[in-house]
Amino acid sequence: MAKSNLVIVESPAKAKTIGKYLGNTYQVLASMGHVRDLPKSKMGVDLENNDFEPHYQPIKGKEETIAELKDAADHSEKVYLATDPDREGEAISWHLKELLELPESKTSRVTFNEITKKVVTESIAAPREIDQNLVDAQQARRILDRIVGYELSPLLWKKIRRGLSAGRVQSVATRLVAEREEEIRAFVPQEYWTLEVILNRIAPNQGSFRTQFYGREKKMELTSKEQVDEVLAAIAEAPFVVSNIKRQDKNRSPAPPFITSTLQQEASRKLNMSPRRTMSIAQQLYEGVDIEGEGTVGLITYMRTDSLRLSDEAVAAARSFAGARYGQEYLPAAPRQFKTKAGAQDAHEAIRPSNVALTPESIKKDLTAEQFRLYKLIWSRFLASQMAAAVYDSLGIEVTSAGYVFKASRSEVKFPGFLAVYEEGRDDDGEEVQTRLPNLQEGESLTRGETKPEQKFTQPPTRYTEATLIRALEEKGIGRPSTYAPTITTIMNREYVVKDGKYLHTTPLGEVVTGLMKDKFHDIVDYDFTADMEGRLDKVESGEENWKKVLQDFYQDFHQELLQAEKDLDGTRIKVPDEVSDEICDLCGRQMVVKSGRFGRFLACPGFPECTFTKPLVIEMPGKCPKCGSRLLKKTSRNGYTYYGCERNGDKLGRACDFMTWDVPVKETCPECGWTMFKKSGRGFKKPFCINASCPAFVPEEKRGGYRKKKTEEAKVEGQAVPEEAKDEGKSGSKKSAAKKTTGKKTTEKKTAPKKTTVKKTTTKKAAKAVEEEKQTEENHE
Repeated sequence: MAKSNLVIVESPAKAKTIGKYLGNTYQVLASMGHVRDLPKSKMGVDLENNDFEPHYQPIKGKEETIAELKDAADHSEKVYLATDPDREGEAISWHLKELLELPESKTSRVTFNEITKKVVTESIAAPREIDQNLVDAQQARRILDRIVGYELSPLLWKKIRRGLSAGRVQSVATRLVAEREEEIRAFVPQEYWTLEVILNRIAPNQGSFRTQFYGREKKMELTSKEQVDEVLAAIAEAPFVVSNIKRQDKNRSPAPPFITSTLQQEASRKLNMSPRRTMSIAQQLYEGVDIEGEGTVGLITYMRTDSLRLSDEAVAAARSFAGARYGQEYLPAAPRQFKTKAGAQDAHEAIRPSNVALTPESIKKDLTAEQFRLYKLIWSRFLASQMAAAVYDSLGIEVTSAGYVFKASRSEVKFPGFLAVYEEGRDDDGEEVQTRLPNLQEGESLTRGETKPEQKFTQPPTRYTEATLIRALEEKGIGRPSTYAPTITTIMNREYVVKDGKYLHTTPLGEVVTGLMKDKFHDIVDYDFTADMEGRLDKVESGEENWKKVLQDFYQDFHQELLQAEKDLDGTRIKVPDEVSDEICDLCGRQMVVKSGRFGRFLACPGFPECTFTKPLVIEMPGKCPKCGSRLLKKTSRNGYTYYGCERNGDKLGRACDFMTWDVPVKETCPECGWTMFKKSGRGFKKPFCINASCPAFVPEEKRGGYRKKKTEEAKVEGQAVPEEAKDEGKSGSKKSAAKKTTGKKTTEKKTAPKKTTVKKTTTKKAAKAVEEEKQTEENHE
């Protein structure tokens, strides 16, 4: 009997899907990600001889997997290395070949842009050799990150704080966030005014509409009340005449299909998914999901790509599907082509469904909630990209009075086109709601109604969200599709950057480290230098540059900067200032500061050791406490449940309030009694309700809908079950528990620890992990 063929992939899910397509003559095994890497305990790169030869070793804990793969390879006629189709996947295949000692004669490389039977069988039939240029590009990136991490981290330990580490791309990302904070602090608001004038048609009941002050022939900015008063005085007795009406159809084209960065941005905006979670779910969809009647199916194409290219077959399928479902008028005359940006690797297609006929609704029962939402996003965006443009009926009106121009506009969908399927999300707050405009005629006279001048001030730049930070990195050419998610995760895990709601901001630690890097290692955090390094790595991939030459050029300057920095900072210790909060210590009245411990960030009294009071970080909610009028805070119980309580829960100064609830406070107040209203937690619209039992608008618990009891001891607060541990939340201020938290000792189950009540749970890195840059900036496929 002939030996079977062996196919090696990274994950069991991928192995299961591919194994179904290939049949019994193929054995498909998973390497569980990387099988060898640079050692954790030392540099692992030859810097002394300046040849940058890496010294790889098998990853600890992978011995059984490696032995299984080795045995299977020895008993196979042919070995197909089918790891992911990118640099890291190519490097994993190369490491497998080297570690398993596979001979050239029996080893082939295959890749799958999508895991479907057609693509898998075609790829197996047309194997290739391992692309050494891709491998070298990955090795160069890995060694660059190892050099920066291992040589910079000890300096940070000595000069700032033990346990710190630095990374090449991550340092640039932190700088972006830090400089946005500097812009916000330096921002000086500028006064400006808007002037709204309501105009009426002369004939009764013929309609009125709102106009906004524009200027004269050119747009004018109103910067003071005096200017506004001047305009108001001029138009007080002057007639208003319609001077121009412009009506036209405006076309809006669909967004292109997703690439990695745009998928992460849109999933953040629309689904509230972190980039890392987005890529994890996308990986599941790519590798295969069990679909009833279909078996295991790879639902999307490869999700790490910067290309907008689509196969002719996929485009034809999308046009056929859209035409059948929506009608031929929803198709453009010719298939849409999207231009990939300059500098993109263009190695794969854009992200799209493998089979557009598998609609999200038809397979919803086979997917998890997250898989369904992300698949629907990808499916909808792809289908919309091949549909006709939306057509808007755009109407613009200009009205003149005393030489001043006032404008009004309205835009309505005339033909939905691609909007029948999908509309791209926005990072800003959206456009103002428009009102209908009457059917006016040029030269028509109008009467002035109410005037509404309003003073406003310019706003500082908005902090980055995960979505906008990814966009900024992409625009500056920093990183590649596989690096965005792990970069953001890394800088948050290191607590250089924290997430407040959906916005990112630097911590004092992040600002100190960024300041040191800008001062002593300018190239590392320089945007152009980092983008240029990405370009050189791309040239290694294309065979235009030697990877060791890239490393030599980098290390020569970097090493000199490191020696100079150690000399300049000799005997210097840089202090990280405390992050001062708005919270006041319940025991001594000092302004509390943010500290980091074993279980993450928490608030502590700066009077330690005289005062040892601590409490969790707080997120202030809209509305006021219905019992005492104090702030309402979002909290987390010891069992991990989110609840909402008065800021005076557990207060030690005689002002304690015991209000707590599972329901979410909203900014609306009850029109009857003025109390803050609440809504049930969960996704989607939930109708607010009043909890004031003496109010005519009071809604009893059984009529509020959507309530799900938690499995905890019950305590009645406004008729709801609230966890007993939540009621003990304020006890974290006791001296005994605070002392234990600050010293890092274990606490008993009865005591409250920051581990369970901090807003963001993180884990302090061990010293060894802080020094080594073991994790590539590329997403690890394990």
